[in-house]
Amino acid sequence: MKMSKILSLLLVVVMLVACFAACTTPEDPKPTPNPNADLAGTYKITMWVSEKEGVADQFKSQIAAFMAANPGIVIEASIEGVTEADAGSKVVADVATAPDIYCFAQDQLARLVQAAALAAPAGDVAKLIVEQNDAGSVAAASVAGTLYAYPMTSDNGYYMYYDTSIISEEDAESMEAIIAACEANGVKFRYALENAWYTASFFFATGCHSNWSMNEAGEFTSVDDDFNSEAGLAAMKGMQKLAQSPAYDSNADIFTDAGVVITGIWNANAAADHFGENLGATDLPSFEVDGTSYHLGSYTGNKLMGVKPQSDGNKAAVLALLAQYLTNEECQAKRYELYQWGPSNLNAQASEAVQSNISLAALAKQNNYGQPQGQIHGSWWDIAKVLGADAKNATSDADLQAALDSYKATIDGLFAMTEEQKNAWGVIGNICNTNWDTDFAMTEVSAGVYESDPLELKAGEEFKVRQGASWDVNFGVEFNGANIVVEADGTYIVRLTWDGAQGGTVELIPA
Repeated sequence: MKMSKILSLLLVVVMLVACFAACTTPEDPKPTPNPNADLAGTYKITMWVSEKEGVADQFKSQIAAFMAANPGIVIEASIEGVTEADAGSKVVADVATAPDIYCFAQDQLARLVQAAALAAPAGDVAKLIVEQNDAGSVAAASVAGTLYAYPMTSDNGYYMYYDTSIISEEDAESMEAIIAACEANGVKFRYALENAWYTASFFFATGCHSNWSMNEAGEFTSVDDDFNSEAGLAAMKGMQKLAQSPAYDSNADIFTDAGVVITGIWNANAAADHFGENLGATDLPSFEVDGTSYHLGSYTGNKLMGVKPQSDGNKAAVLALLAQYLTNEECQAKRYELYQWGPSNLNAQASEAVQSNISLAALAKQNNYGQPQGQIHGSWWDIAKVLGADAKNATSDADLQAALDSYKATIDGLFAMTEEQKNAWGVIGNICNTNWDTDFAMTEVSAGVYESDPLELKAGEEFKVRQGASWDVNFGVEFNGANIVVEADGTYIVRLTWDGAQGGTVELIPA
């Protein structure tokens, strides 16, 4: 009897518990807090992105995704297409009217820092950038150890496309074998050795360096350059082997009659069209000088995203969040999918799609021999590019050494320039028996108006005017624009009318 009462009581308890459980509504889950709720609001921003078709629309789509991920933040973006090669110069010319966010090539970073045109990522944002992107892109976005921009790509380097029907994989490893194959088949070995970006590859191969130092204001203070050395002479000898071959051609942006082209991913479609089923892509070859083999080096380069400093703290914080988002793994992967832009994000780089791209695979292989393109004085590009032509024209080792001596003297002269020389204007081009290696002086004839002496110019010749024998500030058909082409033979005075910023016009005045 007692046992039955106990069982009855237990049954009642179980029923009460079940009823309580059935009648009780589970507590609603707490909403995930929005860490950026204090930034809620509407922000009007301006942006410059690549001018390529479709890119602006893609960025608009990614901004919409950013807003969805950050409820309360509304971005009203005005987006314009401006090539990354020109963006930095345009920003520096007038920081006040520059866009809030802009994309630019890494070689413009120093000038942008000097112009106080970049809000440096800070704190956790900077830490994530360093952790999530390859070391080369982080270095490209930094000056004097401080990160100033957001890495976007790691694809601005060069490698080799070649014709597999005449060049085997084994021969592709030897510059001498490639030259022989091109000569035997009557095709060109295209390598832009009269462009310093490519000329440097031979010097990097033999262990040379040209490292420029800057202060925190973005001013160049010194250079550690050993091109004028025994290693540099070996580089010149190697370059001479190719430059003096009948197969050599310095135009690496066309593929006509090409057996080999040293170029980058921007020419991937042209390479595929030209070589077809015989397309091969790999790292640069090695060359031999005096019994020693040297693997050609290269510059590695990046495109970066910059954020302009803001007086509104909330807007500054939102821009930093947005730039971080637009350069994250997902956004970089999407731009690879659409435009084949090589990502700097480590996870995006490791994706199967990127790994299977023949051009990016060749670039990755070559990057083992590459050097990140740091900040380089604007005049260096003109100083170094003549070395390719010097190697081609030399008839002795003494000629090669003389070219290196001249190079060193000109480098040293950069740091001896007076303020007057830095501000002086000159005319440069393939004019008056020169090849973009001589500045013809201009004189200020009235406020903001500069004129050259009379120059004998020929139809079809091209020129620009520039300040301080550098490309930091220059005018062609517009500020930092295309070359001016001479229409008819004649004697002309070149006149620049300049407003002190990016407004200016260049005229040819018959003398």
